[in-house]
Amino acid sequence: MPIQHSNDAILKCMGRRTNHDDLVRIITHLRERIPDITLRTTLICGFPGETEEMHEELMQFVNDMEFDRLGAFTYSPEEGTPAAEMEFVDSEIAQARAQQLEMIQSAIMDDWCESMIGRELEVLVDGFDEELEQFYGRSYADSPDIDGRVWIATDEPIREGQFVTVTIDGCVDGDLSGYITEE
Repeated sequence: MPIQHSNDAILKCMGRRTNHDDLVRIITHLRERIPDITLRTTLICGFPGETEEMHEELMQFVNDMEFDRLGAFTYSPEEGTPAAEMEFVDSEIAQARAQQLEMIQSAIMDDWCESMIGRELEVLVDGFDEELEQFYGRSYADSPDIDGRVWIATDEPIREGQFVTVTIDGCVDGDLSGYITEE
């Protein structure tokens, strides 16, 4: 979901056709209708005119919505857009705000990973790490080269591109680990 922010004034300046309440309603509806949905978004910190209060509202929104995957970026002007003509938020402040969002998201991710322990996931095998001597892959929730990995303990021969069922038994720093479930 490319929402970019949650404050109504910032959304309007960005030319977005939504508001805070609509976003909450949509996210809540999606989670009710699709219990195992993975919601991913990106947010922009330091958009021209963003105040500390607006940023605090965004942090509360992230806490409340608990996105499964989230990227926080600092604003960069695009030539020809109205925002490029506006007064920018100091780059160090924008960077600090993005880091605050990333810290909030890190705690949310830790909770999500913990909630996966004991579950069986279908995992697409992406490769083999020679150093760790272990296969790795990704679940329905993971984008390649962006999100964490699912590390697969197995003595069975498996290959890249194969789907395997993995019982999750651990997590570290956004990565899950588990073993192939007997079928």
